[in-house]
Amino acid sequence: MKSDELKAACDSSFEFCISHIQPESKEYNELFRPHISQCYRILWFMDGDGEFEVDSVRYTFSAGTLFFLTPGQVISFVEGKTPGGIGMRFCEQFLSDESSMESIFLKYDLFDTNYRQPYIIIGDGERDTLLTLLKAMQDELNRKDAFAHKDYLQHLLHLFLITIQRRGNNENEKRLCINCQADRIFVRFRQQLEHNFRKKHSVQDYASLLNISSKTLTRGVAEAANTTPLKIINSRLALEARRLLQYSDMKVKEIAYHLGFDDPSNFVKFFKRQTGKMPTSYRQ
Repeated sequence: MKSDELKAACDSSFEFCISHIQPESKEYNELFRPHISQCYRILWFMDGDGEFEVDSVRYTFSAGTLFFLTPGQVISFVEGKTPGGIGMRFCEQFLSDESSMESIFLKYDLFDTNYRQPYIIIGDGERDTLLTLLKAMQDELNRKDAFAHKDYLQHLLHLFLITIQRRGNNENEKRLCINCQADRIFVRFRQQLEHNFRKKHSVQDYASLLNISSKTLTRGVAEAANTTPLKIINSRLALEARRLLQYSDMKVKEIAYHLGFDDPSNFVKFFKRQTGKMPTSYRQ
């Protein structure tokens, strides 16, 4: 199956769409300006090597690369350098993270806003399988009145993600393993962090949520990611602060309270430690 055999299809009631990425067409002009993604997205760049920006970082990639994007991330195409491909977007309800450890891995290992590069390179061996699953999703999108329509789409999406989780390979990282205790702790920590980073800022907070000791959490994160829980917590907070400073009209004081700082001066000190700049200077 060829990628150009896929047709655009959408179910607005479930906010699930498949479309062609055509950066040179007029309708994509606004995508060359940084904009906030409002949903989960998978962008599969099939038509060549290129460049793409996520949260103000420009990534250079080869043909066959898939980007995994979450709501709130700031993205932009690079004019003349972002190739075409296939895009998929869907809402939160298609990525349940409570039902099983497998579901948690699919969401917090593939879709990540903080820990690793936001893309995975897919080889020729996986390409046809993924295209077949995309075609099945496209066909199902045209059967809106069919029995268990949403469930069918969700299962197809999970098969798509499982295929990538099994076989995808980022050239710069090892994949996490669901059978490794440290990796399970790390992924569950990231799940809790994404749910709670605006109000919980300490390692002990997250150890308590996971019903483990701070020492066990620290050891698991170190083994899985060669870093510390506190660095990941601070990095996630700093990332959200940068997004809000660049792409919202919130005042610095409002951002501080929004991110759980009782005193705006503490937020200013935190931001300066993390970025080397004052919030007002960064915004300018």
